[in-house]
Amino acid sequence: MPFRHIAVEGPIGVGKTSLVQLLAERFEGVMVLEDITNPFLPSFYEGRPGAAFQVQIYFLLSRFQQQREIAQMNLFQRLVLADYTFPKDRIFAYLNLDDTDLRVYEKLYPVLEQEVPKPDLVIYMQASGAVLMERIRRRARDFERGIEPAYLQRLSEAYSYYFFHYRETPLLVVNTDDIDFVNDPADLEALIEQVMRSRRGTQVYVPMGSQRP
Repeated sequence: MPFRHIAVEGPIGVGKTSLVQLLAERFEGVMVLEDITNPFLPSFYEGRPGAAFQVQIYFLLSRFQQQREIAQMNLFQRLVLADYTFPKDRIFAYLNLDDTDLRVYEKLYPVLEQEVPKPDLVIYMQASGAVLMERIRRRARDFERGIEPAYLQRLSEAYSYYFFHYRETPLLVVNTDDIDFVNDPADLEALIEQVMRSRRGTQVYVPMGSQRP
């Protein structure tokens, strides 16, 4: 593996954590998984006033703490695999916070961002809204039951906009609609081959797959 720090990104349900787990197993990497136990998430999905800001600040500080730990891991030259990037926090903030809360958020985010290490490669995973909803339904997390297709569509569009303008690191864009890298070894091997080939700039991988439902 030519990289020491890989981050996998994409909207809810796209398969980020699954890919990180498979790559960590293959290359004996250290996993850094996003803390999804945010105590404010149920209130947020129920639409309670003020919950969006509480969720965002909790995630921001939790992600920052984890990213500081990644910086320490890199000192020991171990392969680090994360199922998110720090700028993800800003994507969600602009999607969910009102202007007043964003002004407060923008006082804090740039200060923390300066101390966050950049990955050697970002893998941005895409999927259609229908595929994302089906994957969310299958994993059956209680706090995700309130996710609406319209919200998921807005989130996917926000990710697409962000990564269309992304130039920070090498980027591999993967369309996952028609592959099942979790259950199909051939799909996983083909994806790993694309990861190994990634170098500078942006590369796009659109596998034909087997048109799975």
